[in-house]
Amino acid sequence: MSEFKPETKCLHSGYTPSKGEPCALPIYQSTTFKYDTTDEMGALFDLKAEGYFYTRLQNPTNDAVAAKIADLEGGVAAVLTSSGQAANFYAVFNICEAGDHVVAASTIYGGTFNLLSVTLKKLGIDCTFVDTDASAEEITAAFQPNTKVLFAETIANPALVVLDIEKFASVAHAHGVPLIVDNTFATPINCRPFEWGADIVTHSTTKYMDGHAVQVGGAIVDSGNFDWDAYGHKYHGLTEPDESYHGVIYTKQFGKKAYITKATTQLMRDLGSIPSPMNCFLLNLGLETLPLRVERHCHNAQKVAEFLNSHEKVTSVNFAGLQGDKYYSLAQKYLPNGTCGVISFELNGGREAAVRFMDSLKLAVIATHVAASITMVLHPASHTHRQMNDEQLLEAGVSPGMIRLSVGIENADDIIADLAQALENA
Repeated sequence: MSEFKPETKCLHSGYTPSKGEPCALPIYQSTTFKYDTTDEMGALFDLKAEGYFYTRLQNPTNDAVAAKIADLEGGVAAVLTSSGQAANFYAVFNICEAGDHVVAASTIYGGTFNLLSVTLKKLGIDCTFVDTDASAEEITAAFQPNTKVLFAETIANPALVVLDIEKFASVAHAHGVPLIVDNTFATPINCRPFEWGADIVTHSTTKYMDGHAVQVGGAIVDSGNFDWDAYGHKYHGLTEPDESYHGVIYTKQFGKKAYITKATTQLMRDLGSIPSPMNCFLLNLGLETLPLRVERHCHNAQKVAEFLNSHEKVTSVNFAGLQGDKYYSLAQKYLPNGTCGVISFELNGGREAAVRFMDSLKLAVIATHVAASITMVLHPASHTHRQMNDEQLLEAGVSPGMIRLSVGIENADDIIADLAQALENA
């Protein structure tokens, strides 16, 4: 449905009912699918036919939602996972193995930082972190002969650094590696990284795509633009026979869908991490209203950011919608319609003032979540980034007193009134 606008795609992509079929996406709540002959089932296992036989690999509900997200991002294919963490793990692990190396922006979500710096290291994959604002030359210096991926976030969580996608894409492609961008905060409503040179996009669908905090999920979308065969010596998992699937060569058999097909048939087969059909159904409901909610989140966040920026007890506000923000010009380039509903700020008094402020809130909810319909607040140093020491916190763009505020879709005046009364006690 490439001819339609995102608002229309959110409602119609992925599932088109035929005569007499339900208008709402059906929930195929089944592990198993029936066939009439042995050969029919065998062709599916040989990847010589399309169809469903076991939900760990494919499910009609899940695939419809994946197709919608792929269409929204402008990709050729997508796969859904059981969480955003699983999406980022699969996205990297699909093309990396023991002995390989990753370069990543340092100002990324704490869980992803830990995934790349600790967990993947246990699997023999090393990672070098670079300042997101570093020059192309400085990023280039982090590359090694065995580097396979450059990874970053469109809008960093929670530092709210806006990525210069073209700069990162240029460096990645100069070294013959793909750029993977986590587009969770921006969503494809406000930014489509493929249009700026990114090759693979990931999402925590738990966030804005869901919007109601009712399902945990992730997505990986492939642009189909990276030429894996041109660098076959690096990405032999895609360009050489996979003996676990009768010698199939993914790039030869599946073309531009090779990367997603391998992630589905190999990683999902061996590691699982699938979302349930029910969760995908709930995600689809969230996607239908995504454009409306994102617009409201951005509108409210702009008003809240302006209020905080003018308050005497607030020492700093990070929100790229403010003209004085360091990333304002990049946001105007990549996210002209708005960034997201998340703001980070710091109060006079640092960590202690942050705790007093949060404990005084009446409308906003203290929760380890973000991008839901209701306003939520978090102290990253105590919560999401708790595993980091102070040095790592600063490297990730998180000061000990930083407060992350996820502005909801309530009336903006009510949100501001709640913040104002809490600030009196900070």
